[in-house]
Amino acid sequence: MKNPLVIVESPTKAKMITGFLKGKFTVIASMGHIRDLPQRTLGVDIKKNFQPTYQILPGKEDTMKKIISAVQSANDVFIATDYDREGEAIGWHITSASGLEVKKIKRIVFHEITKSAIEDAIKNPRPLDLNLVDAQQSRRILDRLVGYQISPLLGKNVRKGLSAGRVQSVTLRLIIERENEIKNFTGQEYWTISSQLNKNGQSFNADLISNGGKKYYASTAYQLFAEKYTVKTTSIKTEAEAKKIIDALKGGEFVVSKVVKSERIKNPLPPFMTSTLQRDAVNKLGFSSNRTMAIAQKLYENGLITYMRTDSLDLSKVAQKQASEYINKNFGKEYLPTKIRIYKTKSKSAQEAHEAIRPTDVAKTSQTLKLETDEKKLYELIWLRFVASQMSSAMINTVTVDIKVKDYIFHATGSSVKFDGYLKIYPEDLQDSMLPDINEEDKLVSEKLIPKQHFTDPPPRYNEASLIKTLEERGIGRPSTYAPTVSTLKNRGYVQIEKMKFVPQEVGFTVMDILKKYFPEIIDLNFTAEMEEKLDKIAEGKIEWSKMLSDFYTPFAKTLNIAKSNMENVKKVIETDEKCSKCGSPMVIRDGRFGKFMACSNFPKCKNTIPLDKDGKKIVPEKSNEICEKCGKPMLIKSGRRGKFLACSGYPECRNTMSLDKEGKKIIPEKSDEVCEKCGRPMLVKSGRRGKFLACSGYPECKNTKNIDKGNDEATEKSGTIV
Repeated sequence: MKNPLVIVESPTKAKMITGFLKGKFTVIASMGHIRDLPQRTLGVDIKKNFQPTYQILPGKEDTMKKIISAVQSANDVFIATDYDREGEAIGWHITSASGLEVKKIKRIVFHEITKSAIEDAIKNPRPLDLNLVDAQQSRRILDRLVGYQISPLLGKNVRKGLSAGRVQSVTLRLIIERENEIKNFTGQEYWTISSQLNKNGQSFNADLISNGGKKYYASTAYQLFAEKYTVKTTSIKTEAEAKKIIDALKGGEFVVSKVVKSERIKNPLPPFMTSTLQRDAVNKLGFSSNRTMAIAQKLYENGLITYMRTDSLDLSKVAQKQASEYINKNFGKEYLPTKIRIYKTKSKSAQEAHEAIRPTDVAKTSQTLKLETDEKKLYELIWLRFVASQMSSAMINTVTVDIKVKDYIFHATGSSVKFDGYLKIYPEDLQDSMLPDINEEDKLVSEKLIPKQHFTDPPPRYNEASLIKTLEERGIGRPSTYAPTVSTLKNRGYVQIEKMKFVPQEVGFTVMDILKKYFPEIIDLNFTAEMEEKLDKIAEGKIEWSKMLSDFYTPFAKTLNIAKSNMENVKKVIETDEKCSKCGSPMVIRDGRFGKFMACSNFPKCKNTIPLDKDGKKIVPEKSNEICEKCGKPMLIKSGRRGKFLACSGYPECRNTMSLDKEGKKIIPEKSDEVCEKCGRPMLVKSGRRGKFLACSGYPECKNTKNIDKGNDEATEKSGTIV
């Protein structure tokens, strides 16, 4: 008897679902997308209603054959790819490439990989949602039309390897406009005056706020490119003015004129959605958005959290009940709110059928799970935020005091936590600032008057958290696009990260000047947000996708033609007195992805290069005692993005390299029992950014790799093997 077939993207997901279904279903993984637009050509027939041409991705041929074979052997086919447009599109591509009729496909969706969720999904299949497929396809084609036609112009006129994109370029503009605003900011001098007061031996500080009804404090709002920036100042602008006020205060009696005691309610934050998780992970854990999403993907595929690409704040009744029972049992009834908390997202495009990001089982805490360090940190962040969101509010006691001296008023505030509520597990920066027991008409002793000079600060550079927040507020891109967008800007050399802040580089400014001149509509914030709204309407079936593309492309094509004819070449090549050590030709300084470098002017006949440091000085490779085991030439110690490494001095004829640890010792790959299925040579255990993996010992002739950590699908995907 034929088993029903379930197709997912990830081998980890496949393994989890197989365990739940206990052999009643065959579960296979597509290893992500199996089909896409061609890599080296546009792949879109503009004259034929923007019809795309899809190809099986390189390395996915064997995967596709196995899917077709499995489909032919199944009596029912369930598409169980992720619950978003991308997942819907992957399912549609699998269906189309395997020759299945769309009507015969059973699409199942779930927010979490748990036994009950999988079983419930199988009982309630639906057809593939072609509106969602059209929305994803439209985004892909739109980005291809922009990126594949502007990027070559940048490569030709600025530097090879550059790119432009609809969301990427607007994001770069945000960073560059902020840098310009910082450079053009003029700081304002202002002074504050406070008094150190004493009541019965207890000291506290109060700030001068007014004189005869005239308030000293004021806010100045600066209109920035994408937002307003408010700076709080005083009307005391000089030291002379501050000194004059202090002289007037001397000898005055400090008398309490007003005391107000109140209680303030502080409510918990909602559970995470994608953007807020990325922002909190940056601020609290120091994780990049890419790292956050990769870890969250592992947690999701291992059934520990709900789907991590969501803009919804909804929670299921089952999850809310679980949280209430856990809170009641572990903290007490007083930590439960009178009503179950319900949160609604402010985003117009939020998919409310989705759920917020939460643990699938609140009883599983980070202490009870065997997780890697980073996984544990992120899971605990998600768990705490979810549980806190279902707890009672905190109650804060506040006391505000006005103290009169002549016609001047000083102000002091004190607070203390009356009831911690959700703060019990989700502490915030709320330190008690207690005031002594003060009543109206009390006389206080002024121990000293404190004048202090200040200067207004320029707006801060963006970090990942603040950049994601701005993108979200402006409706630019979607949560799933934030991490790859930031990575692209870094990889292209448009920005560098300094102290966790984005610092635009020279090439970024150059590219932005060109885009402003020739493609102003592409980098317009409102245009980008409007395109996102149109994509949402396609997903809802309210707009026909090819018409949307036609409306965009007609004016864009005219702009593109003007740019092709008029864009000036700004490539910078600086001649030097240095001679090439390999052919004797002059060396020139060029711009590269990772900064400036020296290159032989006889390129491409001679490909000799010399890296330069930030000060433009040559980075000369150090000699080592190692001999290349492949060609017998000496090995040199070189510096790369990930630190120092050994490289053969016979480069480029011999490309052998070896990694070095932090102490400069060779990292020798471990031998494994596996043999490369592509060339038959032994596989070695190596370490990369995402953990250990198997690599063919025949590298670089054979570049086959295979994942040995099944949570990492990217390395597995390269081997073309379904796990």
